Amino acid sequence: MKFKNFAASLLAGALAVVCSALDLKAQQHDHSQASTQTKPQTTSGGATLSLDDLERMALANNPTMAQAEAAVRAAEGRRKQAGLWPNPLVGYENEGLAFNDVVRQFRAAHYAFFEQNIVTFGKLGKNKNIAAREKDQTEAQAEAQRWRVLNAVRMLYYEVLGAQRMVELRKQLLDLTREAVGISEELFNVGQSDSPDVLFTEVESQRAEIDLMQAENDLARIWKVLAAVVNNPRLAADQKSTRLIGSLEADAPMLNQEDMLAQLLRESPEIKAAMAGVERAKAVIARAKAEPKPDVFVFGRIGHSNDFAEFFGGKTGWEGSFGVGIRVPIFDRNQGNVAAARADLTSAEKELQRVELELRARLADAFTVYLNSIGVAARYKREILPRAQRAYELYLTKFRQMAAAYPQALIAQRTLFQARAEYVNSLIDVWQNVTLLRGLLLTGGLEAPGPAAGEASGMGNTGRVRPPLVLPND
Repeated sequence: MKFKNFAASLLAGALAVVCSALDLKAQQHDHSQASTQTKPQTTSGGATLSLDDLERMALANNPTMAQAEAAVRAAEGRRKQAGLWPNPLVGYENEGLAFNDVVRQFRAAHYAFFEQNIVTFGKLGKNKNIAAREKDQTEAQAEAQRWRVLNAVRMLYYEVLGAQRMVELRKQLLDLTREAVGISEELFNVGQSDSPDVLFTEVESQRAEIDLMQAENDLARIWKVLAAVVNNPRLAADQKSTRLIGSLEADAPMLNQEDMLAQLLRESPEIKAAMAGVERAKAVIARAKAEPKPDVFVFGRIGHSNDFAEFFGGKTGWEGSFGVGIRVPIFDRNQGNVAAARADLTSAEKELQRVELELRARLADAFTVYLNSIGVAARYKREILPRAQRAYELYLTKFRQMAAAYPQALIAQRTLFQARAEYVNSLIDVWQNVTLLRGLLLTGGLEAPGPAAGEASGMGNTGRVRPPLVLPND
């Protein structure tokens, strides 16, 4: 009996040593992550990338950035075109063509003519002003797209960090459960464990293998999504040899809702686009009011005529003509377009108000999720993890003293690692919500550039930040 107790104590001590070694390894990993610099490095295990590296890739390669820049150039082209004068009309005119050879020489006349429409009352400047406001809208949309791309990269970056940590946790748990299977078998051999205990440890080991498989598949998925956002397929192919450097354990910033609201209403591209829409509507009204004011139409011609002039008995010779005209706004004074433009201004002003109210509502939702995620992460760090660790250690101690069954230690072990996994998820939530709030609530890294107003909230039903590639209208 003493021998069996000694063997059981020896095996329990071995298990405790293994657990302690794995815990120490995890702590060392967390410390090394927290102190890692954000410069890209190459190690013997493969390449490492920082958040700055990924942001540069995305801004250089993401096709939506080129689309947004092209849209701005197109808007500038339309602004330039809107201020150009209409081209003059020049041509040649022949009169008096006669089929009778005798009279042809007295009837033929050849003229060069020109026509020009002179745009008056600053209509071209007003056209250019409308196009300039449209360019302002396009620039706001391009700015919004830049935020979308950067936010998508940052949110995926934190998700990859969490997935990497999750794979490490699952590997540690699998190592422990495999060790536990061997210890259970040894305890069974010395009569200190029953067959159900052995089966229980084998089940735990199988579950740990499933958890690891799922964690690895999830990491591969996130890498593929990240590779798509930065438009670098090699990242997905090299994800097993590439690591992101950084730490989820860094202290998250404490944000103030009023400050965030002031910044949002001041800097949001959605607000800027809506304000540009109001200014454009005003410019359209000014242009519509100028439309009935007549432009000046001038024309003239000069040429040589063979017409016979009886009063002096010879050919007419060189002659010219000139004319000026205007269109008199008697019936059409552009009344309908002026009324439509005024209605559009009212709509644009209400759209600006709607966007501001929507941003306030979205910020309220996003900030609540941020506060919840901060609270959850802090509770896990201060309360849950230390208690789970202490419970695990106590069960190991009792098991070593033959005061508790081995399955109880395994249950405490799984509870500890599950708490660690939930803590990692809470840290991902914290940093993704910080990114969303600092990123002006814009998401959709592969969404085609378009109107900045009306962005969806980016929140799912679970309180988690929505994946950064989901389109707002989905």
